[in-house]
Amino acid sequence: MSAKAKAAAQAALAIDGQALVQFVDPEGKKAGPELDVPLGTSKEQLGTLLNQLLENKEEMPYSFHLEDTEIVSNLAASFGKLAKGSQSTERVLSITYYPLAVFRVRPVTRCTSSLSGHIEAVLCLAFSPDSTKLASGSGDSTVRLWDLNTELPKHTCKGHANWVLTVAWSPDGSRLASAGMDKIVLVWCAQSGKNLVSLKGHTQPVTCACWQPLHVASGFPHLATSSKDNSVRLWDTTAGVCLRSLSSHSQPVMQVRWSGEREDIGGVIYSAGRDCVIKVWNPKDGGMLNELKGHGHWINTLALNTDYVIRSGPYTHEALKFKDIDEKKEAAKKRYAEAVELCGGERLLSGSDDFTLFLWRPLVSKTPVCRMTGHQKIVNQVAFSPDGRWFASASFDKSVRLWDGRTGRYVHAFRGHVGDVYQLAWSADSRLLVSASKDSTVKCWDVGSRKLQEDLPGHADEVFAVDWSLDGSRVATGSKDRLLKIWRH
Repeated sequence: MSAKAKAAAQAALAIDGQALVQFVDPEGKKAGPELDVPLGTSKEQLGTLLNQLLENKEEMPYSFHLEDTEIVSNLAASFGKLAKGSQSTERVLSITYYPLAVFRVRPVTRCTSSLSGHIEAVLCLAFSPDSTKLASGSGDSTVRLWDLNTELPKHTCKGHANWVLTVAWSPDGSRLASAGMDKIVLVWCAQSGKNLVSLKGHTQPVTCACWQPLHVASGFPHLATSSKDNSVRLWDTTAGVCLRSLSSHSQPVMQVRWSGEREDIGGVIYSAGRDCVIKVWNPKDGGMLNELKGHGHWINTLALNTDYVIRSGPYTHEALKFKDIDEKKEAAKKRYAEAVELCGGERLLSGSDDFTLFLWRPLVSKTPVCRMTGHQKIVNQVAFSPDGRWFASASFDKSVRLWDGRTGRYVHAFRGHVGDVYQLAWSADSRLLVSASKDSTVKCWDVGSRKLQEDLPGHADEVFAVDWSLDGSRVATGSKDRLLKIWRH
């Protein structure tokens, strides 16, 4: 036994008293019977107990919460933080446990490459689902594909006539869609960088592109794009045709998301924008299923708590190989089912110019789960952690706020940026968060300790885009200084 473990054991013994505890999962289901444990029980010992109760074959990691406080050291410390009225060792203490990722992503600490090539600001970027490639779109109207093994440019994709505002990888990683100010959507082959198809139909700039989740697609996934022409269009990228135009928004549509629920109709589409309404669509017949109202100003951002698993399709943090698309679909379906179970059902989050966020269960109810206030300026982006446990919001009030992914309860404000915060990205294990800001820095935050983990200066101008690769090994940032930077541990 190490000296540290001995000291901890002695400290635990020094705390007098017992407490009755009941382990419950986030849904409130009980795990095992009530247990009489010493108040000195450490977080590690609680983990061992729970693993035995759940009969796990191998030791799984969990975080434990007593009401609103996380148990960081031992039971007594958190017990001491309870409201005075509820401090009684006679009553049963409910300890909520949340599963954590089995693997750990190391925080990014240094810039390993500055990738030059774009001759205007880098406006958007995204890692491929299998974490081998990076795509970037720029004000110079090109899309570039970068090889991550060598951290060198691979292909320059030319075809756009104006700024590229959005890039999106198909969930199987074989195609890349890009769109922007020139109203055209281009689809590229991920391997060769060749243009496969040009999709024309929008009459105003395209604001967002989103692929159909792999497990609900009947053939190759379709693509949804939103535009300032007040419509959302669904495309078959193989045939190069527009399947339907969803048009009942009265103002520009800024965001579109494709959910993996309702497999019978090929998923559900959510769109939102400047008419302050979120619309829920059936992609099969183009009918509107619902309208969600609540925001008092433009909606800038939407996020699903399953975004991460939908985006990554069949891929995980481990390097996997698949025979064909059917095998990928099976893997994606299994991963999606596990993710939905872990985060307790699919939820949608919206952030707006009215400084608020709304949390929805759109297929359950038209009324929001929660309305969240606290930001002093417009909310620019929201993002759920991969396990759905948290979500974070980036705002022009220079802060990043952390919230509970199920209830929308406010948890913490990360302060440190001295300019507007533009974008966020989570690490694959949901323990770290990076933010990109107008102040030319990127910051890495530790969600567990609620502290700044790393300050990453290096860009010479505003940082517009950030993404964290799905295998957790690197973060990419794109800036007004025309550079992409790769950050690693």
